[in-house]
Amino acid sequence: MTRAIPALSLRRRSLLAALCLGAASAMMSAPAFARGPEGIADVAEKVIDAVVNISTTQTVEAKAGSGESKRVIPQLPPGSPFEDFFDDFFKNRRGGKDGGGMQPHKANSLGSGFIIDTSGIVVTNNHVIADADEINVILNDGTKIKADLVGVDKKTDLAVLKFKPPHPLTAVKFGDSDKLRLGEWVIAIGNPFSLGGTVTAGIVSARNRDINNGPYDSYIQTDAAINRGNSGGPLFNLDGEVVGVNTLIISPSGGSIGIGFAVPSKTVAGVVDQLRQFGELRRGWLGVRIQQVTDEIAESLGIKPARGALVAGVEDKGPAKPAGIEPGDVVITFDGKDIKEPKDLSRAVADTAVGKTVDVVIIRKSKEETKKVTLGRLDDGDKAVQASVKTQPDTPEKPVTQKALGLDLAALSKDLRARYKIKDSVKGVIITDVEANSDAAEKRLSAGDVIVEVAQEAVGSAADIRSRVDQLKKDGKKSVLLLVSNGAGELRFVALSVK
Repeated sequence: MTRAIPALSLRRRSLLAALCLGAASAMMSAPAFARGPEGIADVAEKVIDAVVNISTTQTVEAKAGSGESKRVIPQLPPGSPFEDFFDDFFKNRRGGKDGGGMQPHKANSLGSGFIIDTSGIVVTNNHVIADADEINVILNDGTKIKADLVGVDKKTDLAVLKFKPPHPLTAVKFGDSDKLRLGEWVIAIGNPFSLGGTVTAGIVSARNRDINNGPYDSYIQTDAAINRGNSGGPLFNLDGEVVGVNTLIISPSGGSIGIGFAVPSKTVAGVVDQLRQFGELRRGWLGVRIQQVTDEIAESLGIKPARGALVAGVEDKGPAKPAGIEPGDVVITFDGKDIKEPKDLSRAVADTAVGKTVDVVIIRKSKEETKKVTLGRLDDGDKAVQASVKTQPDTPEKPVTQKALGLDLAALSKDLRARYKIKDSVKGVIITDVEANSDAAEKRLSAGDVIVEVAQEAVGSAADIRSRVDQLKKDGKKSVLLLVSNGAGELRFVALSVK
């Protein structure tokens, strides 16, 4: 049964028609807006020939009986026309009727890259070409050319290749990634799942993203679709400039979920220049160990607000020592760049030329000072020294101790040095026990650690520590800054509550 619709007045029909037209107009305009700026097509057409596919071949050693060689061999019915083919491929080639004794074989992989110089210079990711026996560049027209490796930088996951151009090439230029704004449109072009020349678009979701992937993390985050095979491909702005190199995605399935990361062009350009010039990276070196300035540490040092990089140790043969930088100094500016946290200093130093003399602004005892440092060269084999955490020995011999800050403290004796393996060069007051559930326990202080300084003053006895803590309480301080050493002499700062 059809339901009757009451007749509408002329005025109501006119109003309804207007509303319908408005809704239709909105429905038509929404998809057009969702497609983003029309300039995307122009940019893609302009730069597509500069984007290449990277094909690599690697010899994979397979051992008999290993998980690699234990493959399921299809079982075919007797007399099948494919029986000879499968016998040849799965049995004869693999070595034996059971498929065991697998021989070394070639493995292929695909990635992306882009041409930055018409002489045949290509930028890609290091992980795309790592351990490859042969590298080939595939141009947008399908031409395949063997490429040579110019150099790699594992810490930023970048690599530079060179090949002999078979014909005139299209090259792209780097843009300024520092000028990117949140929400700005960007374009990714690459070779996802071997589908070369794929163009996707999205926006800049975040900048300076640190995902703990390396010491110089400062990624651009984008929601432009990036998938397997996009690695090493360019991220363009709407001027057709490369503002990043697509490197990582976060995905539980391996496909794009709208969280991709690109190395910013500011980093890429510097790395590429050095790889082309030297075939390796020559990073600046300051010669300090640094740590975060927490709110408690900032309060102890009289720094408001908490900022900078706290110098926990100075290398004896490093550039910082002759310049007068000391443990306890807080670096707030390096070569004119503001330092808000330790990674800012690490990046700034690494990006500075070896041998350059720079101004380093520090805070020492609540006052700013400027030090001139001539940078050395970082040995990339060096690894950051982490503060170690010791456990209390099973059968400790009770020394004469005093309590302070939830710690049992004692003078350093030969017996204690031997028990906790403390170097003779380490001076201070040793911790022999830590009160459970105390602030000191939460800050991971443990028996065998040595307190070298309290509030940036050296201490030689437990009485010195108690005296300094009592004075800080009288001065209204809420926390006390300790300089603590492990047995090997590695230093770190710890702020403890004095409530």
